[in-house]
Amino acid sequence: MGSVAGDAVRLAYPPVRRDESVVDTYHGAQIPDPYRWLEDPDSEETKEFVAAQAELAESVLAGCADREGLRREVTRLFDHPRHAAPFRRGDKYFHFHNSGLQAQSVLYVQDDLEAEAEVLLDPNTLSKDGTVALSTYSISEDGKYIAYGLSESGSDWITIRVMGIADRQDMPDKLSWVKFSSISWTHDGKGFFYGRYPAPGVELDAGTETTINLNHQIYYHILGSDQSEDILCWKDPENPKHSLGASVTEDGKYIILGTYDGCDPVNKLYYCEISSLPHGLEGFRETKEMLPFVKLIDNFDAQYQVVANDGDEFTFLTNKNAPKNKLVRVNIKKPEAWTDVLPEHERDVLESADAVNGNQLVVCYMSDVKHTLQIRDLITGNLLHQLPLEIGSVSEISCRREDKEVFIGFMSFLSPGIIYRCNLASTIPEMKTFREISVPGFDRTSFEVKQIFVPSKDGTKIPMFIMSKKDIELDGSHPTLLYGYGGFNISITPSFSVSRLVLCKNMGSVVCIANIRGGGEYGEEWHKAGALAKKQNCFDDFIACAEQLISSGYTSNKKICIEGGSNGGLLIAACINQRPDLFGCALAHVGVMDMLRFHKFTIGHAWTTDYGCSDKEEEFGWLIKIFSPS
Repeated sequence: MGSVAGDAVRLAYPPVRRDESVVDTYHGAQIPDPYRWLEDPDSEETKEFVAAQAELAESVLAGCADREGLRREVTRLFDHPRHAAPFRRGDKYFHFHNSGLQAQSVLYVQDDLEAEAEVLLDPNTLSKDGTVALSTYSISEDGKYIAYGLSESGSDWITIRVMGIADRQDMPDKLSWVKFSSISWTHDGKGFFYGRYPAPGVELDAGTETTINLNHQIYYHILGSDQSEDILCWKDPENPKHSLGASVTEDGKYIILGTYDGCDPVNKLYYCEISSLPHGLEGFRETKEMLPFVKLIDNFDAQYQVVANDGDEFTFLTNKNAPKNKLVRVNIKKPEAWTDVLPEHERDVLESADAVNGNQLVVCYMSDVKHTLQIRDLITGNLLHQLPLEIGSVSEISCRREDKEVFIGFMSFLSPGIIYRCNLASTIPEMKTFREISVPGFDRTSFEVKQIFVPSKDGTKIPMFIMSKKDIELDGSHPTLLYGYGGFNISITPSFSVSRLVLCKNMGSVVCIANIRGGGEYGEEWHKAGALAKKQNCFDDFIACAEQLISSGYTSNKKICIEGGSNGGLLIAACINQRPDLFGCALAHVGVMDMLRFHKFTIGHAWTTDYGCSDKEEEFGWLIKIFSPS
């Protein structure tokens, strides 16, 4: 995107030791792995390798004449206040706010929406070097306590602490060995559910651990007690790779237990009626028994998310026989009869449904990678109101069933963010601006965004957004950033990015988002079309989008920079191996690269639902065929 001095000079790449003695045998095939030693991130040799790579990168970037100017411009535009939607617990309102250049947003509390907001928790003050991050939090129903999880040095491991909201003082409670966990309070405010792993016997807080995570468990913590006294609510030693999550229903009557196998949108679902426990949750401290969960869904054939319940009558969002999702209702005590409340849409994906104002729903659909909002009747599913929304993404919906109003967060490529306030008690709900984010010096009328549909190798139409300055000439001269992800049912919808706008404004660049298969943009069928043995479709889609940008006159192959992270990093690596002639630059952030061994480390085993696993002969075959350069 900018000029780099001496970019035609061959780089002095640091020498890297090859260990030719490491050879694995997979189903009769011998595969050398000469860089196996890099799997130990804490060895001195690995640290030296990382340092040498960083030094090489810095030596190149230091020669970029535009680097300092871009840094100043990005910093200037980032320096603007940002708000999140408020939410209520007890008699207090809470919201996150960032003054501009804060590394993390700050949690504020106020008596009402017009009252002065006070700082409740500022994660920026928790460490001098900014390496402590707020990873999760939950506020008790009465608004008296906040349980919050902190991580250090980029680690997935978090430590949960509890603070009194009135006095802002931490309680002695400290919970360790927590990872991939939500926090859900019981309505009596006595404690909360959380997920953790068995203590490994060593401190894990460096952010470099690679040990596989097994035997996730659900515990209940009673305020003021030591973690050793926590109640083990559920474990599944026969399935050590499964992950678990527990939540309390909005009416406080049920504990919902979800079990997950990998990253596919499927789960088991059990429930426990709190009032049926003769001695309450505290009674299980003495018995050492697990909670008597009832199995409502005991297989992995679909996904079930609780939307609302009236006693035993539950409404779920599910993809059961509905790859674009639907709403269903069942009496969990009589689970033989399930009825559709809101059938699957023919074309659009049902993203979410939130109960509000008694028996109403705020329903969010995704239509060609753009969100729409409706108000529907919870009981019948009937449409009540279509809420006006420009082209973009709903970033958050803040409401509870008892609330008469809902707060809606919205953003787009050219809108940094609006929080709408919608009163559903009125005859015709009106979307009123509650807060709007403003970026000084940003003029949205100087830019334009288009959406096109690109035919892939097999003819499938792939959506792609194209953002640029207005009225650019299609002469093939524009530096172009093409971003993609394409995995795990995750949709990449329109969002505001200061850095990408700076590229468009200051460098004359074109920024593109390719909504390739593997994501969730058109539901579960779209996801499955880019997973497992069909993963090649992701790469074909991305390559087709790059070729379209060239043939349409936006750019040339030497001016295309492709970018992706995590699963998107894998996408970038595969594409530069398969079509090195098509791209001038590639940014593969934290990519999943070792497709034969990724499942052996941390939570990698959960990714086999999208990639496959080399331990299985058939899947090894496609992993080698798809991902290895020919």
